Amino acid sequence: MNAMTDPTTAATGGAKTNYNRFLLLVAGLGGLLYGVDVGIIAGALPYLSATSGYNANQLSFIVAAVLLGSVFSTLVAGMLADLAGRKNMMIVSGLLFVISIPMIALAHGYWPLVFGRLLQGISGGFIGVVIPLYLVECLGASNRGKGTGIFQWMLVMGLVAAALIGTYFSIRVDEVAKLGDADKLFAFKDTAWRSIFWVSLPPGLLFVFGSFLVAESPRWLFRRGRKDAALAALLCSRTDEQARLELTEMEATVAAEKAKTSATGEQLKESLLNRKYVIPFMLACVILACNQATGVNSIIGYNTTILIQAGLSDKHAHLGSLVFNFVNFLATIVAVLLVDRKGRKFLLSLGTAGIIISLICAGSVFHQTEKQRVDVKDAVQAMVTTDQKVDFVFNQEIADKLLASTGDTGKAASGKPSTLVVIYSCGDYVAASGVVRSDDLTAKLEITRESCLPSSKVDSFFKNPFAKLEAAKNAPLKIQNALLTPVPSEGNGWLTAACLYIFMAFFAVGPGVCVWLALSELMPTRIRSNGMSVALLINQAVSTTIAAVFLPSVGKYGYSMMFFGFAGCTVVYFITAAFFLPETKGKTLEEIEEHFEGKKHG
Repeated sequence: MNAMTDPTTAATGGAKTNYNRFLLLVAGLGGLLYGVDVGIIAGALPYLSATSGYNANQLSFIVAAVLLGSVFSTLVAGMLADLAGRKNMMIVSGLLFVISIPMIALAHGYWPLVFGRLLQGISGGFIGVVIPLYLVECLGASNRGKGTGIFQWMLVMGLVAAALIGTYFSIRVDEVAKLGDADKLFAFKDTAWRSIFWVSLPPGLLFVFGSFLVAESPRWLFRRGRKDAALAALLCSRTDEQARLELTEMEATVAAEKAKTSATGEQLKESLLNRKYVIPFMLACVILACNQATGVNSIIGYNTTILIQAGLSDKHAHLGSLVFNFVNFLATIVAVLLVDRKGRKFLLSLGTAGIIISLICAGSVFHQTEKQRVDVKDAVQAMVTTDQKVDFVFNQEIADKLLASTGDTGKAASGKPSTLVVIYSCGDYVAASGVVRSDDLTAKLEITRESCLPSSKVDSFFKNPFAKLEAAKNAPLKIQNALLTPVPSEGNGWLTAACLYIFMAFFAVGPGVCVWLALSELMPTRIRSNGMSVALLINQAVSTTIAAVFLPSVGKYGYSMMFFGFAGCTVVYFITAAFFLPETKGKTLEEIEEHFEGKKHG
């Protein structure tokens, strides 16, 4: 009886297939939690704001607390994963998420709420490093790309799920509002934001439960001298032949490191400046920095605002934003199917090329409108009250008066619907208002000194590490730019939306999935965990910097210049992917390591 017909072999193969599926499910739940971490606050914030009594600075810090926790946990995640193990850190990250939910949902004070959000951020930082690290060390070369792709797909699903949860509760709130009972509406809004967080608890519990059942990373076990345990972990997901082959490669890699001895016979510790460490580390850092320099997080975060500025109504802009998220979701499925067939290098090259074209198109569409805009900062500065505040309803009459203050410059746009965005500062801090349209009956512009200032010294550091907070508290409110732009046509808005959909599709197919692989596959085993932490920290630093300068830069230079700038950064990304990044499809981690060392695998 051959292996093809042996029921024992078939059963064993089936067990390994089921284990691989279960491992991907657990890792996918980690991605789901990461997406929920990022997206859940968007739906809860309006109701939290309406019922908590917290000021704008306190609310902004509640939102930013996740980022703060993520930055710190990302920095130490690799070190802790080396000390405690990948599996144990998965369990810890899940437990932190689970603990954070009741802490937030039951909170009746500011600091318990902030602490719960910090725990969510710490959990997200651990997940962002440990799950890709675990996947790349556990999965075989043939399905490593698909596994990491599923992590990204579930992450996007978390963002979509958070948006759908928020939409559901917004419909419920609207139903209660129609009853005309203010007390019932207040009580339901308080219940709504707490319920939004409670809904995210079950996947957290499932992730923790699943993390207890999967095996530890075989490469972590081997590096700890537990050879038999490493082989057992490999056999969970591979055939006996594959498992022993990979174990042999691990032994060869470690033996090569130990073989380097000095003239006196003492073992030398290999320098981390060796090319097999420096080159992949630098490649990973460049790829992760460029990944954020595409502007993806800002485009996702300000998608609705961008579409309103492009000419869509508020209703259509929100509809367009929902379509944008589903494009991301569907394109990620395509990436999961292609990543192990076409390879990382191909998808990254294709994705970045598409991103460049779509950003240039979006920038060109905006440029046609933005060249007509008028700066009315002097007129708005004159509206600043003695208590450092600007507050008025923005309608067509006000828009025409502001345009008239500029003389002949604004005459061409007079009488036409327009948008207004104000960039303002207090001391060393800069902020931007939301976008208001003169054809929106509820449009109101309200700017205060307090809305410009950070809520704490920690928040101040992330907004501007060199700013003087105490001096800014007494600084006057200054209007840097007040930009009136004619509202483009609805067709112009949908054309911009189409450019953004193309951008999101190419990002999801290429960088969206492949960035996690680049982060984990390129790093040699000796530096993988700590190298991933540093590279991901660079990724977050670039993301935070872009988020901080996005609105002020858009206000001063326009969306067109921002899109062109993102396209320029993506050119660097394309060159790196197309000409410097090796193809890692189908290679074991040890083979990839040998490539950077200049060896040919036999």
